[in-house]
Amino acid sequence: MSFLHTIILGLVEGLTEFLPISSTAHMDIVRTFLSIPTGDFMKSFEIIIQLGAILAVVVLYAKKVFSSWKYIQNLIIAFIPTGIIGFILYKLIKSYLLGNIWVEAIALLLGGVIIILFENYQIKKTEVKEEQKVEDLSFKQLITLGVAQALAVIPGVSRSGAVIISGRALGLNRVLITEFSFLLAVPTMLMASLYDIYKSGFSFSSSEWGTILLGFVVSFIIAFIVIRWFLSYIRKHTFKIFGWYRIILGAFLILALFFNIL
Repeated sequence: MSFLHTIILGLVEGLTEFLPISSTAHMDIVRTFLSIPTGDFMKSFEIIIQLGAILAVVVLYAKKVFSSWKYIQNLIIAFIPTGIIGFILYKLIKSYLLGNIWVEAIALLLGGVIIILFENYQIKKTEVKEEQKVEDLSFKQLITLGVAQALAVIPGVSRSGAVIISGRALGLNRVLITEFSFLLAVPTMLMASLYDIYKSGFSFSSSEWGTILLGFVVSFIIAFIVIRWFLSYIRKHTFKIFGWYRIILGAFLILALFFNIL
């Protein structure tokens, strides 16, 4: 993988990690268009550089999170379902799901439909109160959000999107659940990256580690910018635009695959 390819994939990861459009699917799609072959290193690269984007959340929210043990406790509780499911399905995910454009295309399309339908339903309801805190979430709510995030083991199912939609269905306000989806990704991707390094990272060469580091840094910088923009955007807008984007992209990919364009 060339220097330019690494930069491009880092940009894609940083741009898409926190939007409800699936960063994994976008990296696989771009990788396919760039004719970068898949393999164990490429799959590990995609997993580990996501941690770079996640680090942007740590920098932005460190003061808020570490000032409250209850906040940290709730993040840990919500992470448990994802951690268990991810650990059990690790081999299946890396061997058969990552890099599978068919799976990602269908997940993108269906996810977009769900977002549109949900937003249409939600608009008809009275908007939830804004005076909500993560510290006040119940055990049941936290486990539900953790299970929702676990759906993102399927490439194309957005981690943030699954958590946000589930949170909104539970009656949580848009900004709170969006921020929580960002922060819930921290233990998730930290453990995923460490486990992947343990399983295969020690076989990487120094040049491969350099490639990972470059992608990591680029994704961090871009994600830092995107997080601020996204939070500002959702204060005044719904998620419909992301739903339509997913539907269009998913439909395009399905047609491209059907006609052997990809």
